[in-house]
Amino acid sequence: MRRHLIRLLGLMALVLGLGAVGPAQAAPAAPDFRVIAFSNGTWDAAHIDFVKEADDWFARTAAAQNFSYTTTTDWNLLANGGVDAYDVVLFLDDAPQSAAQRAGFERYMRNGGGWLGFHVSAFTTNAAGWNWYYNQFLGSGNFRSNTWGPTTAVVRTENGSHPAAAGLPTTWTTAVSEWYSWSNNLRSNPSIKVLASVDPVSFPLGTDPNQSWYSGDYPLVWTNTQYRMLYANFGHNAMNYSTDTRLSSTFASPTQNRL
Repeated sequence: MRRHLIRLLGLMALVLGLGAVGPAQAAPAAPDFRVIAFSNGTWDAAHIDFVKEADDWFARTAAAQNFSYTTTTDWNLLANGGVDAYDVVLFLDDAPQSAAQRAGFERYMRNGGGWLGFHVSAFTTNAAGWNWYYNQFLGSGNFRSNTWGPTTAVVRTENGSHPAAAGLPTTWTTAVSEWYSWSNNLRSNPSIKVLASVDPVSFPLGTDPNQSWYSGDYPLVWTNTQYRMLYANFGHNAMNYSTDTRLSSTFASPTQNRL
């Protein structure tokens, strides 16, 4: 009987121990802000590869820095108010195409939304077809030229007082990309603040003599002070096009990553 009683008491102690409430577990912190990234991911192997890499990098950065990151190919979320729950919109490899998508994005930005665009999100040969976006918001106008093949560039930090450029060195080396130039002179636009541009030590920039830059002023990162936005020209990995194999990483430069 005594042995049974000891066993029963021991079992009760075990059950009570398992059921005891320990120290309260902290609830997961709410994200500081919410990001949604748009892409097509269907054309040019270099752009497709950048989207894959960017989605991975931003997801990991979001987990480390306490923001949420959602990726989508449904550009109609711009048209139907689906982006209103997000603080920042990313364009990874394209821009809105339909009238409803474009109107929705303009409304979002005019209402205080945030935007970060990469590389081909500013590419166009018909800026007049969406004047607000290409000539006013971005200020860049039409695509004018590009360097080839993809290379790193030494860039000069400008407007270091801007939060996005704060703490960056005076000059630094980017990751590999293809670089674009534009028909509009961004520096003549009082709303545009250039944050980084090609430093002359980069010239000649490119590996094809017929598609290289030898001199000139080439802004690569800028903001429009009328909006909460930032455009960054990088976002084109070097590729082996015959095998669709990545030969470089857009996230290989720690300084660029910090920007």
